Amino acid sequence: MDNVEEMHSLGTDSTKTNHIAVLTYTALILAGLLTGCTVGPDFKPPAAPDMPGYTAAPLPAQSASAPTALGDAQHFRIGASVSAQWWRDLASPKLNALIEKAFHASPTLASARATLRQAQEIYVAQEGAMTYPQVDAGFSAQRQRFNPIVLGQDGKAREFSLFNAGVNVHYQLDLAGGNRRALEALAAQTEYRRHELEGAQLTLAGNIVTAAVTQSRLAAQIQSTAAILRAQDEQLHITKERVRLGQGAPDEVLALQTQVEQVRAGLPLLRKQGQQNEHLLATLTGRAPEDGSLPTFTLEEFTLPSALPLVVPSELVRRRPDIRGAEALLHAANAEYGSAIAKLYPQLNLSANLATQTLIAGALFGPGSAIWNVLGQLTQPLFNPALPAEKRAALAAFDAAAANYQSVVLESLRNVADVLRALENDAQALAALAAADTAAQGSLQSVQRQYALGAASYVQQLIAQQAAQQTSINLIAAQAQRLVDSAALYQAMGGGVS
Repeated sequence: MDNVEEMHSLGTDSTKTNHIAVLTYTALILAGLLTGCTVGPDFKPPAAPDMPGYTAAPLPAQSASAPTALGDAQHFRIGASVSAQWWRDLASPKLNALIEKAFHASPTLASARATLRQAQEIYVAQEGAMTYPQVDAGFSAQRQRFNPIVLGQDGKAREFSLFNAGVNVHYQLDLAGGNRRALEALAAQTEYRRHELEGAQLTLAGNIVTAAVTQSRLAAQIQSTAAILRAQDEQLHITKERVRLGQGAPDEVLALQTQVEQVRAGLPLLRKQGQQNEHLLATLTGRAPEDGSLPTFTLEEFTLPSALPLVVPSELVRRRPDIRGAEALLHAANAEYGSAIAKLYPQLNLSANLATQTLIAGALFGPGSAIWNVLGQLTQPLFNPALPAEKRAALAAFDAAAANYQSVVLESLRNVADVLRALENDAQALAALAAADTAAQGSLQSVQRQYALGAASYVQQLIAQQAAQQTSINLIAAQAQRLVDSAALYQAMGGGVS
């Protein structure tokens, strides 16, 4: 009889095991079929701008030219690619070396790189947590005292030890694709950080170019202003002598002294701008402001690019890091909206535990000590006001990201249009100032010849020198601005792809 009962018990256990296995396999098959479903809209990149150019009026075939340094005519290469090291088109070895060092020493870029690595590792961590089963191993030992009176039985209290060692497996089946949408959002956020780093590099290179050109401009303007001041001081001295000899009025001295002091007051302002620009250049390259190892630049060592790259608006949105970053944020918002929708669908969690449990530590892994359980839990939200609200919030976030993308695109188009018009006007202004400088230099040479022949006074020669120097100051500013705006076009095009 005992053998029959034992055989019946074994058969029952075997049948239960088979039933459990069948149910488990069935659940896995159904889950495999369902995991192919991903709720929520799939992301589609926004349509590129359908416009032929950036400005209402067509661009000229080439810009105006001037017979002076940095005065060559420029033209646009439609659809031309931009070099990853676009600043090399300015042909300044010192500038090239400075930017390369800045890329390695800039704390701004170091922060952007670290942020990108953080986003990448977060994605890897979440991918592992959402894609693969979670397996844990555990061991426990405890001492218990059991009192039969609690169960309404007679007897003495007993004390015993309980040892347990096992492995637990847990897995959440992604029925509605919520996990996949969450991973998609993390991947898009990682892509945003990548474009953020590219944008930081582009901005850093552009700022260094601007600071280097500004340094050369201020140095040249300080030199010309000092020359004007020397000429005016000499003119003032001569005027004072004329007044002392009774050949001039005191009002002449006062008027001239006013001009001298105004010019003299301008020198500290130029020096202040130059010093602040040096501090900025040092900071951009990852150095302290007091670092004296920065190179000095002159306008003569820069070359104005004669051919400037220009891509059409539909291509611009695929090149500029700020637009690509805004698109990545839009992608992330779309995926997060899908993830919020998936929370409204059933959730299936599977878990299994295989362990050994004994009263004696030595028999922990012996025969008859094995225990196990398999659990499948399917839940369907029926009433949870938070979930619909989260879905609406995610949709609102998507709308905000879409509006932000449109704003970034419009600002980028405006940026390019501004730079293109600036280049056109820079060339015209430089041509006019070059003509004015030529006239001023010709006038100075004429006065100098008259002075040598005794037909002009020394004061007239000094006045002609001052006029020529003032025109030179304006010409220097125009040359520097043309360089800066040419570099700004490379930056507006999104730089090159490294």
